Amino acid sequence: MENSQNVDLISSTLETLLKFLNWIPLGYVFETKLVSTLVYKFFDVPVFRNVTLSCLTEIAGIEASQYGDQFGLLFSSSMAQLKQILPLSTDLKEAYKEGRDDEQTFIQNLSLFLCTIMRNHWKLLEEKADQHGVILEALHFLVLISEVEETEIFKICLEFWNILTADLYHENPFNSPLATGNQGLLRRQLYTPVLSKVRLVMISRMAKPEEVLVVENEQGEVVREFMKDTDAINMYKSMRETLVYLTHLDSGDTVRIMRGKLENQVNGLERSWKTLNSLCWAIGSISGALHEEDEKRFLVVLIKDLLGLCDRQQGKNNKAIVASNIMYIMGQYPRFLRAHWKFLKTVVDKLFEFMHESHEGVQDMACDTFIKIAQKIRRHFVILQLGEVVPFVETVLNNVSRIICDLEPQQVHTFYEAVGYMISAQTDGMARERLIEKYMYLPNQVWDGIIGLATKNVDVLKDPETIRQLSNILKTNVRGAKAVGHPFVVQLGRIYLDMLNIYKVLSENISAAVLVNGDVAMSQPLMRGMRGIKKETLRLITTWVERSSDARMIRESFVPPLLEAVLLNYKKDVPAAREPEVLSTMAMIITKIESNITDEIPQIFDAVFECTLDMINKDFSEFPDHRTNFFEMLKAVTSNCFPAFLLLPPEQFKLVMDAVVWAFKHTMRNVADMGLQILHMMLLNVEDMGEVAQSFYQAYYMSTMQHVLSVVTDTSHAARMTMHATILCHMFQLVENSKITGLLFDPARVGDPSMTNQSFIHQSVQELLKKAFPHLQE
Repeated sequence: MENSQNVDLISSTLETLLKFLNWIPLGYVFETKLVSTLVYKFFDVPVFRNVTLSCLTEIAGIEASQYGDQFGLLFSSSMAQLKQILPLSTDLKEAYKEGRDDEQTFIQNLSLFLCTIMRNHWKLLEEKADQHGVILEALHFLVLISEVEETEIFKICLEFWNILTADLYHENPFNSPLATGNQGLLRRQLYTPVLSKVRLVMISRMAKPEEVLVVENEQGEVVREFMKDTDAINMYKSMRETLVYLTHLDSGDTVRIMRGKLENQVNGLERSWKTLNSLCWAIGSISGALHEEDEKRFLVVLIKDLLGLCDRQQGKNNKAIVASNIMYIMGQYPRFLRAHWKFLKTVVDKLFEFMHESHEGVQDMACDTFIKIAQKIRRHFVILQLGEVVPFVETVLNNVSRIICDLEPQQVHTFYEAVGYMISAQTDGMARERLIEKYMYLPNQVWDGIIGLATKNVDVLKDPETIRQLSNILKTNVRGAKAVGHPFVVQLGRIYLDMLNIYKVLSENISAAVLVNGDVAMSQPLMRGMRGIKKETLRLITTWVERSSDARMIRESFVPPLLEAVLLNYKKDVPAAREPEVLSTMAMIITKIESNITDEIPQIFDAVFECTLDMINKDFSEFPDHRTNFFEMLKAVTSNCFPAFLLLPPEQFKLVMDAVVWAFKHTMRNVADMGLQILHMMLLNVEDMGEVAQSFYQAYYMSTMQHVLSVVTDTSHAARMTMHATILCHMFQLVENSKITGLLFDPARVGDPSMTNQSFIHQSVQELLKKAFPHLQE
């Protein structure tokens, strides 16, 4: 490298050096002229610039505190050379855009070098006062590089800014000089000018958060986003964290930059939807980082400006952009809304106004923001606020039909869930029941009309429009049950028996169609709609049971008619028509009621166990939902009412054990894990059951152990072995601790009269391992 003039030879040598640097002894790097040769001879030569910078980056990544002076020299000399190549006044954003490939690569390599050396050695560099100016120059270059419109380069810089700001914040989180002496404050003062520029970059380039559904595409068109951009969401999270740290370090500067950029939007100096979007996403990202009073002053001005901007827009696309930003920001600041009722009311009224916007995406965002606010501030809507005649939830319920008239069905369901969260905050039982009655008035009107027609002529349940209406009503009820919780029982009780009767009629209709046309009938739109109603019926029951607080009410009032309506139909239905939700509903009821449902388990098993097992034991792939829910039900019985297994006939219990063995040998990971969990719980539960335990061990101990070992010794089995080992350990301990009093073997088949359970198990395991691994020696 010192003497050659051959360009190709030097290039190859530098490329080779780059590969060697991560393993050669450090003395060859720091105790020779290698670093100075790279910096002074090759760094400023365009043809060698990129590979030289890569070598310097590799050296900068070395952690060796004994060479602190050399790292300092590397940093200062590299920066001196860099300023010769790129003056500090260079517009790197424009240079990158206009540059050749090798020039663009140089900017990316430069970002890697600067981030690496400062991240790994900034404490060392900060200790020397003569390096402070060089540090600020390096950070200035990084700010310029951060403005380059290339995502991968920005990610490199973002990672460094995140680490730097986090370090500065955690060093003195409460801005107190007493926290770490004056050192932390001095460091902040050193970085203050640069951090202000970083704030501007973060605010100007803020990535799109997950909640925003209205975006401007590459053609400049305002559209509704359907696919979530995972990369953008991850970048947003990192940028949000960085900007929150920056705000904690100097909240006044953050607010000043944001207000300045918003003023430029309002007065037209910087009018662009991309700029407005990034600004509003940045504003939403710092929720909670400002002091409450500062947050209040900032948001009042901000929302007034944005609402004014929205009103002045011409065309639905322009209004959609501003509207989506207002909704996003408001959804991010529940603390402010909680403290300012009139503002909260204005915001919600504005959301209701946006629910009538024809632009796709605005209505979705309005509903999503409404539910977010309702979840976080629900109590404020059910108490009488100062200056109001009635609680706001009453106003909403009085105007439901007007609010939802332009919404799609799925948006209506979201709206109902949001109002349900409000109602759940009402603590007065009678007032809550009245609210629920009013809340479900519209769906119940349609429901009662359909039930009235079906009472006169059941064939009305074959009408596609009726099926569609029933499906939407049940989905609305599901959302209501999810939000309101146990008190929703007043609504569920109102429709429960009629709902189960509809379930039975639709089951019969589906079975009749399958008998006539075969399984192909299941793909017909009408049949799919009927199955959808059955699924929503079961989903509604499951949702309410999960949130109910009265196990006795569930068992006495809801379980008997459910078992009568659902179980018989499940058993009679052809396999293709059986709903897997029946099994998950049974699992939820068993989990909620626990031992109180022990007496009903034989009835449940008689209806669903064998017929489901026949569906799923033919292979490992058909009916995946049935097999998962089937083992969820078995797991629920095992953990909540294990004695119910004792009520089963012996041949049925053997089927249960066979099913468990088949489960933990399954190729579906979740099924195999559930099988192991069920077996482990069974072994723990049966241990203290006296004579029952001994009968269980004699019937199933040896076969179970052999099956578990066969999985463990199967080389094609790639799952983790933690639970297998736990089960085997427990089984071996049962024998070692003489918990099994009966013989696990037939004495007539064993030649040794002194054979014990312990020695028999040792011998059996040894034989099985030798068979699985023939190369093992005794």
